Amino acid sequence: MPDVELNFSREEYATRLTKVRQSMENHGLDVVVTTDPSNMSWLTGYDGWSFYTPQAVIVTLDDDPIWWGRGMDAKGALRTVYMDERHIVAYSDDHVMSTERHAFQHLAALLVASRFSQATIGVELDNYYYSAASHGHLLAGLPEATVVDATALINWQRAVKSAQELIYMRRAATIVENMHNRILELVEPGLRKNDLVAEVYHTAISGTDEFGGDYPAMVPLMPTGADASAAHLTWNDKPFENEAGTFFELAGCHRRYHVPLCRSVYLGTPPQKMVEAEKALVSGLEAGLAVALPGNRACDIANALHDELAKAGIERDARCGYPIGLSYPPDWGERTISLRGTDESILKPGMTFHFMPGIWMDDWGLEITESFAISAEGAPEVFTNLERKLFVK
Repeated sequence: MPDVELNFSREEYATRLTKVRQSMENHGLDVVVTTDPSNMSWLTGYDGWSFYTPQAVIVTLDDDPIWWGRGMDAKGALRTVYMDERHIVAYSDDHVMSTERHAFQHLAALLVASRFSQATIGVELDNYYYSAASHGHLLAGLPEATVVDATALINWQRAVKSAQELIYMRRAATIVENMHNRILELVEPGLRKNDLVAEVYHTAISGTDEFGGDYPAMVPLMPTGADASAAHLTWNDKPFENEAGTFFELAGCHRRYHVPLCRSVYLGTPPQKMVEAEKALVSGLEAGLAVALPGNRACDIANALHDELAKAGIERDARCGYPIGLSYPPDWGERTISLRGTDESILKPGMTFHFMPGIWMDDWGLEITESFAISAEGAPEVFTNLERKLFVK
């Protein structure tokens, strides 16, 4: 076996592969082609900024996975995956940004040569990293195969975290706490937003004396005033204003494992409507966490939150959370369970979520959130320990 320093034991990777194969058999699949870099990393250990070109991990029922990607990235695979060199297959660079050939033509030929020309093959149709052109070339190169949708098949196997995964997430939680504490220390009227973001990034990547930080899958979100009515604005070079509120949506990241955390800061005296919303939001968070218990459902958390918000006359129809863990841009969610009133997924020990009940009104916004793990002992493990409130400076 290659002498590679892995983030997890080979036994853990073997356990993951077994789970995926069991799901493949349940769905009648001979092969799964995953292009999601999070799934690729979770299955093999692969880590590289190469997801802007076609790449995949090919999972079969009877052999180690195959890493497949661009030739110049194959050495990165050799240095990060647990499989031997025979299971690293690259295409030549004349497939990259070419109008004459496409990488998925190469992948189709590889599958034909690997005895899968008539197999049932699962692909991730609804995924950021699998293009319509990729799918078209795969179908054209495999006319006798049955190609079906296997979106999220691997994602669902990632739902319950191992002990080592939780260790990495606790480290990410320490980092995101430090990021917010740095914001609370520095934010003031007149400070340019980009200068604060620079400090946030420094804190995120520096980590602690014991462990470092990684780049998060999303950039910091910190809109102010009326801009905070929008959920996903980033930053600019304008100074923070007096008598305005800003929410800060950030995540700490360690070994690609994320723990998001949101808090809001008002510079000046917050209006009464925000004070009342803060109380309702905190009550809703605590009500949701109180039912985040093994055996309960995802919808129980959402309904507990929305019941508390309704008491304050706040109507909210968006989902209020999602699973978190290992991820790459552009999203730190796992894209399976949603904390919403219609999702009856059963909560299991080791599942990890960002409980994210942001409130976005016509001309202001407020975010106070928590990330947590479902615990076998009862009450969930809340990853961070930052006061739940609207901070006022």
